[in-house]
Amino acid sequence: MSADLSTPYVIGIDAGGTKTVCLLADLGGRVLAEARGGGANLQAAGELEVEKVLHETMDRVIGERTVAPSAIVLGMAGVDRAGEAQVIRTVLRRIGFKARLLVTNDALIALVAAIGHEAGVVIIAGTGSIAYGRNVRDEAARAGGWGYVLGDEGSGYWIGRHALRAVVRASDGRGHQTALTSLVLAHFGASRPEDLVHTIYDGALRPSAIAALAHAVQEAADAGDELALQVLAVGARELASSARAVIVRLGLRDEAFDVVLAGGVMQAVPRLAAEVEQQVRLIAPRCRVRRLEVEPAFGAVMLAIAEAGGGARVPKYAAG
Repeated sequence: MSADLSTPYVIGIDAGGTKTVCLLADLGGRVLAEARGGGANLQAAGELEVEKVLHETMDRVIGERTVAPSAIVLGMAGVDRAGEAQVIRTVLRRIGFKARLLVTNDALIALVAAIGHEAGVVIIAGTGSIAYGRNVRDEAARAGGWGYVLGDEGSGYWIGRHALRAVVRASDGRGHQTALTSLVLAHFGASRPEDLVHTIYDGALRPSAIAALAHAVQEAADAGDELALQVLAVGARELASSARAVIVRLGLRDEAFDVVLAGGVMQAVPRLAAEVEQQVRLIAPRCRVRRLEVEPAFGAVMLAIAEAGGGARVPKYAAG
């Protein structure tokens, strides 16, 4: 690939559990191209699959252009743990770009996309979940984001797993009958609950496939199904609890700041988002709750522009 050195470019990437979004932009923040690929979560997909997805999406976003990006910023869940960040940096170096490189948590790029570098908190509910924030002292805090085995309460995977459990419990007679049964069976093209064993276990489904059931829980809740309503209520409480931990740690409880609701589940399950908003307002009465209206990858672009100019501002985690 030959480089057109006359025009500087940057690349911003949001690598999520369900999809990857890659943006090519100029230093003025104008997005010139967008490419999308499959999920690129390191824990769920593994290093080789992540490299494949990133390589393909970066190739597509550049297309026939002869450009060498000045900086690349990638946001991905879990990469504020040093070992995983190094794996992703190695993957990007293998892909072959010689740009300045910043690998950071996907929650930071979502927050920057929504409010820039102001103090605020983002609550993400996608395939996984996390609450993350920064204060005016540029201190950061997080809660959740432990992955689908250890946590991710309120996430799409968490909601989908509870839907599956409700179906099998109802089938056994250990739980109440629920509208989730027909919706979940239809989602997987199954005739009866027993068929789910083959679908779930032999199909080796990724967490994103379980997370896709969140829409069925929303539909059942809209129909007044008590189990679906309970799952969403508990999920909202868990997400709000993560936000509370971040807000308290950063000393924001009595301040005016933005709380950003982000992630595919916040969009696909409006009942969950509405309940989270209501509970967050009780935690921090002066906060302003808003939805993320742009791609989180745009936050990665903003950070990449700063990185190309000498260094992006990445807040340090607050002590304690």
